Amino acid sequence: MYIYTQMKIHPKGPDAELLRHHKRQFLARLSIPPDALPGSLALTHRRCGKPTCHCARGEGHPVWSLTFMVNGRKRVERIPDEWVELIRQQVESGRKFKEAVTELFIANAELLALWRKQKGR
Repeated sequence: MYIYTQMKIHPKGPDAELLRHHKRQFLARLSIPPDALPGSLALTHRRCGKPTCHCARGEGHPVWSLTFMVNGRKRVERIPDEWVELIRQQVESGRKFKEAVTELFIANAELLALWRKQKGR
């Protein structure tokens, strides 16, 4: 059985106050976007396989795809041309959310390191 006890990590001083200020800023802008998407949107070109098609000699047909991971496995979903702008916005929203969470984790880790340093004195 796991027993959880909440411990307050509360370093003191101007560095700690600055980190807590940044942390409050991160939290204020950290709302989970309901339609955010993970991964990346990419344009590739594919040949259709018809010997008489222009793509047999050229660059190929443009195809948009969203690549993301699910349970440690890469997934690729084809995206229709008319969805590209919407999907691009949702991927950007997901990227910004992920960056904000990372900033919050970094602030927490820096506060922990500062607290540990102060406790070691």
